[in-house]
Amino acid sequence: METSLNSRRNEEAHSDYCGHNENCEPRFPYGGRGHRDPVAGTPAIAVCGLSARYPSAIRNALTSVSITVNRGERMALLGANGAGKSTLLKAIAGLVVPLEGDIRLLGNPVGACHHRTVYLPQKSSIDWKFPMTVTELVMTGRYVHLGWFVRPRKDDYTLVSAAIERLGITRFSDARIGELSGGQQQRVLLARALVQGAEILLLDEPLNAVDEETRSIVDDVLAAEANRGCAVLLATHDTGSLTESFDRVIGMSDGRVIYNEVPSAIRGATEAEESEFSHVRKLLAFRGQG
Repeated sequence: METSLNSRRNEEAHSDYCGHNENCEPRFPYGGRGHRDPVAGTPAIAVCGLSARYPSAIRNALTSVSITVNRGERMALLGANGAGKSTLLKAIAGLVVPLEGDIRLLGNPVGACHHRTVYLPQKSSIDWKFPMTVTELVMTGRYVHLGWFVRPRKDDYTLVSAAIERLGITRFSDARIGELSGGQQQRVLLARALVQGAEILLLDEPLNAVDEETRSIVDDVLAAEANRGCAVLLATHDTGSLTESFDRVIGMSDGRVIYNEVPSAIRGATEAEESEFSHVRKLLAFRGQG
């Protein structure tokens, strides 16, 4: 009787998990949210008239922002600190509630297909003193497919090992995350994003203060993800590799979109744009003194 009961429990547990079938919904999904299929013919990201404000602020962090990112497209968000890049990414990820406007991901509302969207925050927002290994952190990228009460299985560990190898950090797989350099930590976060198998990557300053090897590896990985149809929206300060790394560039200033261009146009206007950003920074500093 006990053997039969254990067997049935194992079968039920197995049915809660779909291995490589990323479209299968866990029996007990996080937050009670379901997994909706993409709507055919829709862009990966469609933001229309988005405005947002943090609870303690008196001014909007975003004002009337509208952007579209197609599947297989790599788009850069360019702007100074405080321009609204991080807030826009958080709003798309469902971490900031808009005041007005609409956000659609693969044709669905935010949160309706959360397993298809991954948000990689700035490295500084992670507690790197937390006692976990590289493998354990990367494995958390699989949890959205597991839901509650289901442990990772062989397929999950295979995906994690492959992502770690792809980012060139296999030798650190058993190391504590606090023992890594800044560039290595950034690669771990990207590996975590990759194992989710998402179709939308939202990346906040993944190339900030990293070594050239990490920069090259990250760029190659993101190019490969775009080639498989993944949409990449990446916040950056770096104007040096726009032409090689992105299909389009959105410039932001004071919570607004100030241009949406192909990279070649931005490179030709880099000096003028930097002058504009400098003017905005001086204006904000003046307001802060008042």
